[in-house]
Amino acid sequence: MTVRTRFAPSPTGYLHVGGARTALFNWLFARSHGGIFVLRVEDTDEARNTDAARQAIFDGMQWLGLDWDEGPGAGGPHAPYFQSERRAIYDAWFDKLQAAGRVYEDGGAWRFRFERQPVTMRDLVCGEVTIDYRDESNTPDMVIRRSDGSYVFHFVNVVDDLEMAITHVIRGEDHLMNTPKHLQLIEALGGVAPQYAHIPLILNPDGSKMSKRDAGAAVGDYPRQGFLAAAVVNFIALLGWSSKTEEEIFTLEDLVARFSLEAVNRAPARFDLEKCRWVNQQHLAKLSNAAFATLAAPFVQEAGLPLPENFAAVAAAVKDKVRLLSEVPAAADFILLDEIVLDDEVVAKLRANAAAAGLLEKLAVAFEGVGDWSGAAAKAVLNEVAAAAGVKPGQLMFPLRAALSGRGHGPDLGDILDLLGGARSIARVREFAATLAQG
Repeated sequence: MTVRTRFAPSPTGYLHVGGARTALFNWLFARSHGGIFVLRVEDTDEARNTDAARQAIFDGMQWLGLDWDEGPGAGGPHAPYFQSERRAIYDAWFDKLQAAGRVYEDGGAWRFRFERQPVTMRDLVCGEVTIDYRDESNTPDMVIRRSDGSYVFHFVNVVDDLEMAITHVIRGEDHLMNTPKHLQLIEALGGVAPQYAHIPLILNPDGSKMSKRDAGAAVGDYPRQGFLAAAVVNFIALLGWSSKTEEEIFTLEDLVARFSLEAVNRAPARFDLEKCRWVNQQHLAKLSNAAFATLAAPFVQEAGLPLPENFAAVAAAVKDKVRLLSEVPAAADFILLDEIVLDDEVVAKLRANAAAAGLLEKLAVAFEGVGDWSGAAAKAVLNEVAAAAGVKPGQLMFPLRAALSGRGHGPDLGDILDLLGGARSIARVREFAATLAQG
C-alpha cells in the first residue's frame, strides 16, 4: 500500500504555524514512507476565502520546503484540488447517501442519519476513543448539506479523502471528536477509512491556546524577520514531536529519517519564540561564511547600510553574535559606517576610569608605528603599550573595543581592527580618548 497523506487548508488568512506544523507532519510521514503528499484547498467559503490567502499558503509551504506531489500547480490523478471546483463530485456522493436512505430533509437542509450505536476509533496518537451515538440529545443527526445547497466541511472532507485514496489523516487534536462522525459517513458511503492521527494543540507559553494574533503565529512573518526556513521547520517539528534523544537541531533530511507518529507527544506543545530564535542561531552557525553573507546582504541593504567589497568578511565577524539575519545590520553598522553611536553606559563606565583616556592616547601613538597593519599586529602593539604602562592587556581591550565600536561587546577585537584598517582605527581611538578626557 502506498502511503498517501494530505494537507487541506482553508484560505481565509495567512498560513498559521499550527497549519504549517500539520503540513510538516503529513509531509514527513509521506516522505519517510516513500509515499505521496497531497495539497488540496478547502475553499468553499466564498465569503472568507481570498486569492491572497491562497497564495500565502502556497508561498509559506514553498518557503518551508514542503513540496506537494499532487495539488494546485502539480496536478495529479484526483484533480481538481480546489473544493470549489468539485461540486459535481459531491453531488454524486450525496446521491449515494440519498439512495441508501441515510439522509433526510429538515427545513430545507439535509441531515445525515447516524447509526445509533457506540463508535470506537483507534487513533495513532491518542489511542482508543469511543463516542456513544445512542443518546440522540447529545449527538443529533448532522447537517451535511445546507438549505442553500452548499455542503458542510464534514461531508466534503470525507468525500475528498475517499476520492483521493488518503491512507493517513494527520491533523490537530481539535478534530478528534469529528472523527467518529467521519467514520459513520465513510461506512455509509461504502468506503475504507484512513488511519487517523490527531496531534497535540499548540499553546502559548502561559498555557492559552495560540491564536492568529499571537507573536510567531504567521509563517509569512518569519522570512521578513530573518529566520531561516530550515530553522523554522526544525522548530515546528519539535512542537509535539521528539527524537527521543538529546539532539534538537535537525535538517529536513534528518527529520525525514527520524520522524514517526509513535514519537508524537500526547500533551499539548508550548510555543516559545525565544527557543525558535535559538534554533535559528544554531542553523546560522552551520552556514558557510559566504552563504551567511549572501543571506544577510538584503537585510543590510534594507537598513540603508552600504555593502563594501569586504562585506563577506564583515558578515563573518558578526555571524556568531546574531540569532536572526535581521540583527546583522545593528551588529555590523559600526564597521560599515564612518560615524558610530557611543553607548552612554559604556562611556560613563570608562570616564570613571581615570587612566583610560591616557592609555588610549598612548595606544593611538603606538598604532601609528605599525607599518603592515593587521589585527594581529595591532593586538601585539596593545600588549606592548599595556606592559609599558604596567597594566594587564585586558585593561586596554575594553577601552579599545569601546573606541572602535562605541559599545562594550561585539566581534573579536582582532577582526574589528582588521576590518576597520589602520587609519580608521587610529582616528576612532584618538576621538574616543578626547571624548573621555572632556568628561
